[in-house]
Amino acid sequence: MRIGVSFPTLELGADAAAIRDFVQTAEGLGYSHIRILDHVLGADPQYHPEVPVFYYTHESVIREPFTLMSYLAAITTTLELVTGIIILPQRQTALVAKQAAEVDVLSGGRLRLGIGVGWNPVEFEALGENFRNRGRRCEEQIEVLRLLWTEEVVDYTGQWHQISHAGINPLPIQRPIPIWIGSGAPASPIPPEAGMRRIARIADGWLPLFPLDDTGIETIARVRRYTEEAGRDPSALGMEGRIGLAGTNPDEWMAQAKGWEEAGATHVAVGTSGGALTTPRQHIEAIERFKTVVGV
Repeated sequence: MRIGVSFPTLELGADAAAIRDFVQTAEGLGYSHIRILDHVLGADPQYHPEVPVFYYTHESVIREPFTLMSYLAAITTTLELVTGIIILPQRQTALVAKQAAEVDVLSGGRLRLGIGVGWNPVEFEALGENFRNRGRRCEEQIEVLRLLWTEEVVDYTGQWHQISHAGINPLPIQRPIPIWIGSGAPASPIPPEAGMRRIARIADGWLPLFPLDDTGIETIARVRRYTEEAGRDPSALGMEGRIGLAGTNPDEWMAQAKGWEEAGATHVAVGTSGGALTTPRQHIEAIERFKTVVGV
């Protein structure tokens, strides 16, 4: 099981030196990858009573993932760069293909593209995309991405995409770039039925948000069953769990790591956000402690 870290974007803020120090420390400690979230816009909740919960707002510092990963590609050599997740249906598919291919080339083939359908209609409105059909449209987007990453010239007509004899250049080193699907939201972490079946049919791996309680274990079993029903080998479907360090102790870290490994996870990401850590140095010290206790 490969152990990486989640990028504490809210806490590191706009400090480029803190970003460099955190990421290079993670690489130096032997972590395998860094996981980066995505929001283009943060909404001001007081003007949007129609949205029941905002997990991030206009006050939240969130870096643009492709731009950030281009920077990280230049200051690291081994860390896999992972989006956890890009909100794919609020972005133009061909542009995502181009940006992802560029990051993959600049990093020497170290990109893993985690995607999801998002929860915030305010972002979709501002970016000119339809929030209501995002799940169905996302599936066509994945098909188009894989075509653009593997063929020099693409001729494609779909429900939402039209590409007439065109392609991106350079193509990525990985052909195609692995696509992992995240599904669920912090307040509702169990993926909906459509999300689980989408993972089973077309994903290279998935990024669950839920804890490893009885419901989480049953959800993993359901995704594996749906993968078999789709004619695929469940053991070939990657899975990345999460280990939260905030408010937990080393015994719980060990238990979480062991639990995910026994559940069949191929990866986990260690997260330092959501607790009392307030400085970049404290976030670095947290991943150093985890390394000492659990190893990576």
